This record gives sequence, C-alpha cells and structure tokens, in this order.
Amino acid sequence: MFGSHLFTTQKVSLAIFTMKKKIEQRVCLKFCVSNGITATESLKMLQKCFGESTLSRTQVFEWHKAFSEGREVVENLSHASRPSTSVNDDNMEKVKEIVLENRRVGIREIAEALNISYGSTQHILVNVLGMKRIAARLVPKDLNFLQKARRVEVAEKMLANVTDDPTFIKRVITGDETWVYEYDVETAQQSSEWRAKNEPKPKKPRQSRSKIKTMLIVFFVVWFTMNSFQRVKRSIRNTTWPF
Repeated sequence: MFGSHLFTTQKVSLAIFTMKKKIEQRVCLKFCVSNGITATESLKMLQKCFGESTLSRTQVFEWHKAFSEGREVVENLSHASRPSTSVNDDNMEKVKEIVLENRRVGIREIAEALNISYGSTQHILVNVLGMKRIAARLVPKDLNFLQKARRVEVAEKMLANVTDDPTFIKRVITGDETWVYEYDVETAQQSSEWRAKNEPKPKKPRQSRSKIKTMLIVFFVVWFTMNSFQRVKRSIRNTTWPF
C-alpha cells in the first residue's frame, strides 16, 4: 500500500512539474509575440532554453498564433464538452488501481467503469500517471532461477571439456525439442500493457499451454554432411504430421 501511495505521489508531482514547464514556455511565447519574434525563432529560443522539455513544434505554433490573435491566458481553458471535475485525485487513484490490477485493460473499459469520458481517462493515464501502452517482448522461454543456474553449470562444464580436449566438440550431438501448439498467436497489440516511463517492458513466453500439441525434436552434429541433410530433408517431406 505504501509503495502504491509513493507511486501516485511521484507521478502527480511529475505531472505538476511538467505543467509548470509548459506554463513557463507559454509565458515566453507570449513575450516573443509581444516583441514581434516569429514562431520559428521562438521555437529555436525555447529549444535552447528548455532542451528536451520543449513543447512540440505544433504546440509552439498554435500558442504563438493564439497569442498573436489576442489571447491573454496562458493556462488551459476548461472544455464545455466535459466537466473539468473528471480529472481529480479520486479518479486518478481509481484509474491507477484498475491499471495495476489489470495492465491490459483498455481506456474505454476504464472510462465505462468510472463513468467518465474517454478523453479524461486518456489524459489521466498519459499526462498525469505518465503511462503508455508497451508491447510485450518475446523471450524464447520463461525459465525459473533453478533452470537458469542449471544452464550456466552445463555451459561451464562444456567449456572445460573443450579446453581439455579440442576434439571433444566433434563428438557432441546437440538435440533440442519444443512443443508445437495448435492455437492463435497473441498479437503485439493484445499483449501490450500500460507501463510508466521508467518501468521495464513486459515479457511473455513465446508459447503458452494448449490442449492439442505435438513434440518436435531436432538433432545436430558437427560432422553432419550435406548428403545426410538431404536424406533427412526427404524423410521430413515424406512424413505425415498429426497436426
């Protein structure tokens, strides 16, 4: 609970800091307009001053045009299409709880659950909580720490054998097996999750369990000749697979 509270406090503080930076830049833009400085020159001045935190080119030109047309307010104006009370501490906390419970939840689902607009939900997720959809990174297998330690142990033993006997590797037959599942592979969009800026990308095993599956086993050897490869290739082509 303490960790969740700290996460919220940090994100809200970051959002406030970011908004202050935007307000500062708008004030600078208003000053540039008052002194007859073009939008392009104003953008260059902001980039030199604020670096990576600079507003986008589109935002700079839009605000420059607004101030040129007589706008005086540098803060965002509330929209009549949705109540400004949607983005509040209570809804921010609820959105965070929903996302932490289910990282793959959609914006529309959150909006319907909290009875707020899609835009307000998106604003809380992206601008307040600083989160974005990240596709899961495929990994060959999802190993536990015992399996990982065993792989390191076997690899070190193999290296020791090769050091003692240079011909050892020629006598090794490498085999591997994998389950071939009958299922639809999950798309990158389906596997994407909501993640904060500093959180690691999600991972997922390349395969998941399926009721219908077939074991595929392959062996390799250093002295495997092309003639042997052709014979195995013909054998595989003439094999009737059960899937």
